[in-house]
Amino acid sequence: MLRLKGMKLSFRYLLIIILWTSCSPKQEQTTPEIKDITESVYASGIVKSAHQYKVFTTVNGLIQQIFVTEGDSVKKGTPLLKIVSETAALNTENARLAERFAKENVNGEKLNELSIQIELAKSKMKNDAQLLERQRKLWAQGIGSLNELEQRELAAKNSATAYSSAQLQYQDLQRQLDFTARQSRKNLEISTTIANDYIIKSDINGKVYDIMKEQGELVTPQNPIAVIGDARDFYLELQVDEYDIVKLKLSQPVFFSMDSYKGEVFEGKISKINPIMNESSRTFTVEATFVTSPPVLYPNLTTEANIIIQSREKALTIPRSYLTDSSYVILPGKQRRKVVTGVKDYQQVEILSGLSAEDIIVKPMP
Repeated sequence: MLRLKGMKLSFRYLLIIILWTSCSPKQEQTTPEIKDITESVYASGIVKSAHQYKVFTTVNGLIQQIFVTEGDSVKKGTPLLKIVSETAALNTENARLAERFAKENVNGEKLNELSIQIELAKSKMKNDAQLLERQRKLWAQGIGSLNELEQRELAAKNSATAYSSAQLQYQDLQRQLDFTARQSRKNLEISTTIANDYIIKSDINGKVYDIMKEQGELVTPQNPIAVIGDARDFYLELQVDEYDIVKLKLSQPVFFSMDSYKGEVFEGKISKINPIMNESSRTFTVEATFVTSPPVLYPNLTTEANIIIQSREKALTIPRSYLTDSSYVILPGKQRRKVVTGVKDYQQVEILSGLSAEDIIVKPMP
Protein backbone atom coordinates (compact mmCIF):
# COMPACT_ATOMS: atom_id res chain seq x y z
CA MET A 1 0.00 0.00 0.00
CA LEU A 2 2.81 2.38 0.90
CA ARG A 3 4.57 1.46 -2.32
CA LEU A 4 1.49 2.33 -4.35
CA LYS A 5 1.23 5.74 -2.68
CA GLY A 6 4.87 6.43 -3.46
CA MET A 7 4.36 5.57 -7.12
CA LYS A 8 1.36 7.91 -7.30
CA LEU A 9 3.40 10.74 -5.75
CA SER A 10 6.28 10.24 -8.21
CA PHE A 11 3.82 10.21 -11.11
CA ARG A 12 2.40 13.55 -9.94
CA TYR A 13 5.83 15.15 -9.85
CA LEU A 14 6.62 13.82 -13.34
CA LEU A 15 3.34 15.19 -14.63
CA ILE A 16 4.04 18.62 -13.14
CA ILE A 17 7.51 18.68 -14.75
CA ILE A 18 6.06 17.69 -18.15
CA LEU A 19 3.34 20.33 -17.92
CA TRP A 20 5.83 23.04 -16.84
CA THR A 21 8.19 22.14 -19.67
CA SER A 22 5.41 22.16 -22.26
CA CYS A 23 4.11 25.54 -21.05
CA SER A 24 7.53 27.29 -21.02
CA PRO A 25 8.19 29.44 -24.14
CA LYS A 26 10.25 27.78 -26.81
CA GLN A 27 13.17 29.89 -28.14
CA GLU A 28 13.18 30.60 -31.89
CA GLN A 29 15.99 29.15 -33.96
CA THR A 30 17.35 29.77 -37.42
CA THR A 31 20.34 29.14 -39.65
CA PRO A 32 22.34 31.70 -41.64
CA GLU A 33 21.14 32.40 -45.19
CA ILE A 34 22.96 33.38 -48.37
CA LYS A 35 21.38 36.52 -49.80
CA ASP A 36 22.14 40.02 -51.11
CA ILE A 37 22.31 42.76 -48.49
CA THR A 38 22.54 46.54 -48.69
CA GLU A 39 23.41 49.07 -45.99
CA SER A 40 21.84 52.50 -46.28
CA VAL A 41 21.36 55.75 -44.38
CA TYR A 42 17.93 57.33 -44.04
CA ALA A 43 17.46 60.98 -44.99
CA SER A 44 14.53 63.32 -45.42
CA GLY A 45 14.41 66.55 -47.34
CA ILE A 46 12.88 68.67 -50.07
CA VAL A 47 13.23 69.36 -53.77
CA LYS A 48 14.99 72.60 -54.60
CA SER A 49 15.43 74.45 -57.85
CA ALA A 50 19.01 74.92 -59.02
CA HIS A 51 20.31 78.41 -58.14
CA GLN A 52 17.16 78.93 -56.09
CA TYR A 53 17.46 82.03 -53.92
CA LYS A 54 15.42 84.47 -51.89
CA VAL A 55 15.32 88.00 -53.25
CA PHE A 56 16.28 90.71 -50.76
CA THR A 57 16.49 94.48 -51.09
CA THR A 58 19.51 96.45 -49.93
CA VAL A 59 17.42 99.53 -49.10
CA ASN A 60 14.33 100.49 -47.14
CA GLY A 61 11.22 101.75 -48.87
CA LEU A 62 7.71 101.12 -50.13
CA ILE A 63 6.94 98.85 -53.07
CA GLN A 64 5.74 101.22 -55.78
CA GLN A 65 5.25 98.63 -58.52
CA ILE A 66 5.59 94.86 -59.05
CA PHE A 67 6.54 93.95 -62.62
CA VAL A 68 6.18 90.13 -62.48
CA THR A 69 3.77 87.51 -61.18
CA GLU A 70 4.32 84.03 -59.76
CA GLY A 71 5.13 81.55 -62.52
CA ASP A 72 6.70 84.13 -64.85
CA SER A 73 9.95 83.25 -66.58
CA VAL A 74 12.63 85.89 -66.15
CA LYS A 75 16.10 86.53 -67.49
CA LYS A 76 19.09 87.82 -65.57
CA GLY A 77 18.60 91.56 -65.06
CA THR A 78 14.82 91.49 -65.52
CA PRO A 79 13.21 94.12 -63.23
CA LEU A 80 11.06 92.43 -60.59
CA LEU A 81 9.74 95.40 -58.64
CA LYS A 82 10.36 99.07 -57.89
CA ILE A 83 10.84 100.58 -54.45
CA VAL A 84 10.29 104.28 -53.80
CA SER A 85 12.03 106.46 -51.19
CA GLU A 86 11.72 110.25 -50.86
CA THR A 87 15.17 110.56 -49.27
CA ALA A 88 16.90 108.68 -52.08
CA ALA A 89 15.15 110.79 -54.72
CA LEU A 90 16.19 114.04 -53.01
CA ASN A 91 19.80 112.89 -52.63
CA THR A 92 19.98 112.03 -56.32
CA GLU A 93 18.56 115.40 -57.31
CA ASN A 94 21.04 117.24 -55.06
CA ALA A 95 23.93 115.31 -56.60
CA ARG A 96 22.67 116.16 -60.08
CA LEU A 97 22.47 119.87 -59.22
CA ALA A 98 26.00 119.86 -57.77
CA GLU A 99 27.36 118.13 -60.85
CA ARG A 100 25.61 120.64 -63.11
CA PHE A 101 26.97 123.59 -61.08
CA ALA A 102 30.51 122.20 -61.46
CA LYS A 103 30.10 122.50 -65.21
CA GLU A 104 28.81 126.09 -65.18
CA ASN A 105 30.79 128.80 -67.03
CA VAL A 106 31.41 130.71 -63.80
CA ASN A 107 34.31 128.39 -63.10
CA GLY A 108 35.61 128.90 -66.60
CA GLU A 109 35.42 132.66 -66.09
CA LYS A 110 37.62 132.38 -63.01
CA LEU A 111 40.22 130.54 -65.02
CA ASN A 112 40.01 133.13 -67.84
CA GLU A 113 40.49 135.93 -65.33
CA LEU A 114 43.61 134.27 -63.92
CA SER A 115 44.85 133.57 -67.42
CA ILE A 116 44.65 137.31 -68.23
CA GLN A 117 46.53 138.13 -65.04
CA ILE A 118 49.24 135.69 -66.08
CA GLU A 119 49.60 137.37 -69.45
CA LEU A 120 49.80 140.80 -67.83
CA ALA A 121 52.39 139.58 -65.32
CA LYS A 122 54.36 138.00 -68.12
CA SER A 123 54.39 141.24 -70.16
CA LYS A 124 55.46 143.26 -67.14
CA MET A 125 58.19 140.74 -66.37
CA LYS A 126 59.54 141.01 -69.92
CA ASN A 127 59.37 144.78 -69.83
CA ASP A 128 61.18 145.01 -66.49
CA ALA A 129 63.82 142.57 -67.75
CA GLN A 130 64.44 144.79 -70.79
CA LEU A 131 64.66 147.91 -68.66
CA LEU A 132 67.14 146.17 -66.35
CA GLU A 133 69.30 145.11 -69.27
CA ARG A 134 69.31 148.70 -70.64
CA GLN A 135 70.21 150.13 -67.22
CA ARG A 136 73.10 147.66 -66.92
CA LYS A 137 74.47 148.80 -70.28
CA LEU A 138 74.23 152.47 -69.21
CA TRP A 139 75.92 151.66 -65.92
CA ALA A 140 78.72 149.93 -67.86
CA GLN A 141 79.19 153.20 -69.77
CA GLY A 142 79.24 155.22 -66.54
CA ILE A 143 75.78 156.60 -67.10
CA GLY A 144 73.18 156.62 -64.31
CA SER A 145 73.42 155.92 -60.63
CA LEU A 146 73.80 152.71 -58.63
CA ASN A 147 70.44 153.39 -57.00
CA GLU A 148 68.69 153.37 -60.40
CA LEU A 149 70.32 150.04 -61.26
CA GLU A 150 69.25 148.52 -57.97
CA GLN A 151 65.71 149.77 -58.47
CA ARG A 152 65.58 148.13 -61.93
CA GLU A 153 66.90 144.85 -60.50
CA LEU A 154 64.26 144.88 -57.73
CA ALA A 155 61.46 145.65 -60.22
CA ALA A 156 62.55 142.78 -62.52
CA LYS A 157 62.71 140.39 -59.57
CA ASN A 158 59.26 141.43 -58.30
CA SER A 159 57.65 141.06 -61.73
CA ALA A 160 59.17 137.58 -62.15
CA THR A 161 57.79 136.61 -58.72
CA ALA A 162 54.36 138.03 -59.63
CA TYR A 163 54.37 136.01 -62.86
CA SER A 164 55.23 132.76 -61.02
CA SER A 165 52.57 133.50 -58.39
CA ALA A 166 49.91 134.04 -61.07
CA GLN A 167 50.83 130.70 -62.68
CA LEU A 168 50.58 128.90 -59.32
CA GLN A 169 47.18 130.47 -58.63
CA TYR A 170 45.94 129.27 -62.01
CA GLN A 171 47.22 125.74 -61.40
CA ASP A 172 45.70 125.61 -57.89
CA LEU A 173 42.32 126.76 -59.15
CA GLN A 174 42.50 124.30 -62.01
CA ARG A 175 43.19 121.41 -59.59
CA GLN A 176 40.43 122.60 -57.27
CA LEU A 177 37.88 122.83 -60.08
CA ASP A 178 38.92 119.46 -61.47
CA PHE A 179 38.57 117.87 -58.03
CA THR A 180 35.16 119.47 -57.48
CA ALA A 181 33.99 118.30 -60.90
CA ARG A 182 35.22 114.73 -60.33
CA GLN A 183 33.70 114.69 -56.85
CA SER A 184 30.37 115.93 -58.19
CA ARG A 185 30.38 113.31 -60.94
CA LYS A 186 31.28 110.58 -58.42
CA ASN A 187 28.52 111.69 -56.06
CA LEU A 188 26.07 111.60 -58.92
CA GLU A 189 27.25 108.11 -59.88
CA ILE A 190 26.85 106.94 -56.27
CA SER A 191 23.39 108.46 -56.04
CA THR A 192 22.43 106.93 -59.37
CA THR A 193 23.73 103.53 -58.23
CA ILE A 194 21.76 103.79 -55.03
CA ALA A 195 18.72 104.81 -57.06
CA ASN A 196 19.22 101.70 -59.19
CA ASP A 197 19.09 99.64 -55.99
CA TYR A 198 15.46 100.66 -55.77
CA ILE A 199 14.81 98.65 -58.93
CA ILE A 200 15.12 95.00 -57.80
CA LYS A 201 16.27 92.73 -60.63
CA SER A 202 16.66 89.00 -61.13
CA ASP A 203 20.14 87.56 -60.62
CA ILE A 204 19.53 84.52 -62.87
CA ASN A 205 17.62 83.16 -65.81
CA GLY A 206 14.79 81.30 -64.13
CA LYS A 207 11.25 81.31 -62.84
CA VAL A 208 9.44 83.39 -60.23
CA TYR A 209 8.17 80.85 -57.69
CA ASP A 210 6.89 83.19 -55.01
CA ILE A 211 6.13 86.88 -54.46
CA MET A 212 6.08 87.49 -50.71
CA LYS A 213 5.08 91.16 -50.68
CA GLU A 214 2.32 93.30 -52.15
CA GLN A 215 2.33 96.74 -53.72
CA GLY A 216 2.45 99.47 -51.08
CA GLU A 217 4.13 97.28 -48.43
CA LEU A 218 7.23 98.43 -46.59
CA VAL A 219 10.35 96.35 -47.36
CA THR A 220 13.66 96.15 -45.51
CA PRO A 221 16.95 94.32 -46.14
CA GLN A 222 16.04 91.81 -43.39
CA ASN A 223 12.94 90.35 -45.07
CA PRO A 224 12.81 88.40 -48.38
CA ILE A 225 10.65 89.73 -51.19
CA ALA A 226 10.47 86.80 -53.63
CA VAL A 227 11.85 83.35 -54.49
CA ILE A 228 13.45 82.67 -57.88
CA GLY A 229 15.04 79.51 -59.24
CA ASP A 230 15.86 77.53 -62.36
CA ALA A 231 12.70 76.09 -63.92
CA ARG A 232 14.50 73.15 -65.60
CA ASP A 233 17.16 72.02 -63.15
CA PHE A 234 16.34 70.59 -59.72
CA TYR A 235 18.15 68.75 -56.94
CA LEU A 236 17.43 67.19 -53.55
CA GLU A 237 18.37 68.90 -50.30
CA LEU A 238 18.53 66.17 -47.64
CA GLN A 239 19.03 66.23 -43.89
CA VAL A 240 21.27 63.47 -42.49
CA ASP A 241 21.71 62.67 -38.81
CA GLU A 242 25.09 63.51 -37.30
CA TYR A 243 25.63 59.83 -36.40
CA ASP A 244 25.47 58.85 -40.08
CA ILE A 245 27.29 61.70 -41.79
CA VAL A 246 30.75 60.07 -41.55
CA LYS A 247 29.47 57.19 -43.70
CA LEU A 248 28.64 59.41 -46.66
CA LYS A 249 30.79 60.05 -49.73
CA LEU A 250 30.28 61.89 -52.99
CA SER A 251 28.56 59.97 -55.81
CA GLN A 252 26.92 57.43 -53.47
CA PRO A 253 23.56 56.23 -54.89
CA VAL A 254 20.36 57.66 -53.45
CA PHE A 255 16.95 56.02 -53.81
CA PHE A 256 14.06 58.27 -52.88
CA SER A 257 10.29 58.45 -52.87
CA MET A 258 7.90 61.40 -52.88
CA ASP A 259 4.36 61.93 -51.65
CA SER A 260 3.57 63.43 -55.05
CA TYR A 261 4.51 60.12 -56.75
CA LYS A 262 3.30 57.45 -54.33
CA GLY A 263 4.56 53.95 -55.03
CA GLU A 264 7.39 55.13 -57.28
CA VAL A 265 11.10 55.09 -56.47
CA PHE A 266 13.61 57.36 -58.19
CA GLU A 267 17.39 57.38 -58.20
CA GLY A 268 19.95 60.09 -57.56
CA LYS A 269 23.53 60.47 -56.35
CA ILE A 270 25.28 62.55 -53.71
CA SER A 271 26.73 65.72 -55.25
CA LYS A 272 27.58 67.82 -52.20
CA ILE A 273 28.08 67.32 -48.46
CA ASN A 274 27.92 70.56 -46.48
CA PRO A 275 30.64 70.37 -43.81
CA ILE A 276 28.84 72.19 -40.97
CA MET A 277 26.15 70.80 -38.71
CA ASN A 278 22.87 72.53 -37.96
CA GLU A 279 23.09 72.84 -34.18
CA SER A 280 19.34 73.03 -33.62
CA SER A 281 18.43 69.87 -35.57
CA ARG A 282 21.80 68.07 -35.15
CA THR A 283 21.78 67.25 -38.86
CA PHE A 284 23.98 67.89 -41.91
CA THR A 285 22.69 69.16 -45.24
CA VAL A 286 23.49 66.88 -48.18
CA GLU A 287 22.65 67.59 -51.84
CA ALA A 288 21.84 64.98 -54.47
CA THR A 289 21.35 65.28 -58.20
CA PHE A 290 18.77 63.25 -60.15
CA VAL A 291 19.70 60.13 -62.09
CA THR A 292 16.06 59.31 -62.81
CA SER A 293 13.75 62.26 -62.35
CA PRO A 294 9.98 62.60 -61.92
CA PRO A 295 8.32 64.17 -64.97
CA VAL A 296 7.17 67.31 -63.12
CA LEU A 297 8.90 68.93 -60.17
CA TYR A 298 8.30 71.96 -57.98
CA PRO A 299 10.47 73.49 -55.24
CA ASN A 300 9.82 72.35 -51.66
CA LEU A 301 8.20 69.02 -52.54
CA THR A 302 9.02 66.62 -49.68
CA THR A 303 11.00 63.42 -50.11
CA GLU A 304 12.35 60.48 -48.11
CA ALA A 305 15.55 58.82 -49.22
CA ASN A 306 17.91 55.96 -48.54
CA ILE A 307 21.57 56.65 -49.29
CA ILE A 308 23.35 53.42 -50.23
CA ILE A 309 26.53 53.06 -48.18
CA GLN A 310 27.63 49.59 -49.30
CA SER A 311 26.15 46.33 -50.58
CA ARG A 312 27.11 42.66 -50.83
CA GLU A 313 25.93 39.94 -53.16
CA LYS A 314 25.47 36.38 -51.87
CA ALA A 315 26.49 37.30 -48.35
CA LEU A 316 26.08 35.02 -45.33
CA THR A 317 23.39 36.77 -43.28
CA ILE A 318 21.36 36.37 -40.11
CA PRO A 319 18.45 38.43 -38.75
CA ARG A 320 19.65 41.41 -36.68
CA SER A 321 17.40 40.28 -33.84
CA TYR A 322 19.62 37.19 -33.40
CA LEU A 323 22.69 39.33 -32.74
CA THR A 324 23.44 40.18 -29.12
CA ASP A 325 25.94 42.65 -27.69
CA SER A 326 26.77 43.76 -31.26
CA SER A 327 29.07 40.81 -32.00
CA TYR A 328 27.75 37.61 -30.37
CA VAL A 329 25.21 34.92 -31.26
CA ILE A 330 23.72 32.20 -29.07
CA LEU A 331 24.01 28.52 -30.01
CA PRO A 332 21.77 25.73 -28.72
CA GLY A 333 22.62 25.06 -25.09
CA LYS A 334 23.01 28.81 -24.44
CA GLN A 335 26.59 28.80 -25.69
CA ARG A 336 27.73 32.27 -26.89
CA ARG A 337 29.91 32.62 -29.93
CA LYS A 338 31.70 35.77 -31.16
CA VAL A 339 31.18 36.70 -34.82
CA VAL A 340 32.58 39.36 -37.13
CA THR A 341 29.87 41.41 -38.83
CA GLY A 342 29.88 43.36 -42.08
CA VAL A 343 27.08 45.11 -43.94
CA LYS A 344 23.90 45.78 -41.96
CA ASP A 345 20.43 46.80 -43.02
CA TYR A 346 17.33 47.30 -40.94
CA GLN A 347 16.60 43.55 -40.73
CA GLN A 348 19.71 41.57 -41.67
CA VAL A 349 23.40 41.59 -40.84
CA GLU A 350 26.27 40.11 -42.81
CA ILE A 351 28.47 37.55 -40.99
CA LEU A 352 32.07 37.67 -42.15
CA SER A 353 33.39 34.98 -39.81
CA GLY A 354 32.31 32.91 -36.79
CA LEU A 355 29.38 31.07 -38.40
CA SER A 356 28.69 28.75 -41.32
CA ALA A 357 25.51 28.18 -43.24
CA GLU A 358 24.90 24.92 -41.31
CA ASP A 359 25.12 26.41 -37.82
CA ILE A 360 21.96 26.73 -35.77
CA ILE A 361 21.52 29.89 -33.70
CA VAL A 362 18.96 30.78 -31.06
CA LYS A 363 17.10 34.05 -30.81
CA PRO A 364 18.00 35.87 -27.57
CA MET A 365 15.26 36.18 -25.00
CA PRO A 366 13.84 39.68 -24.70
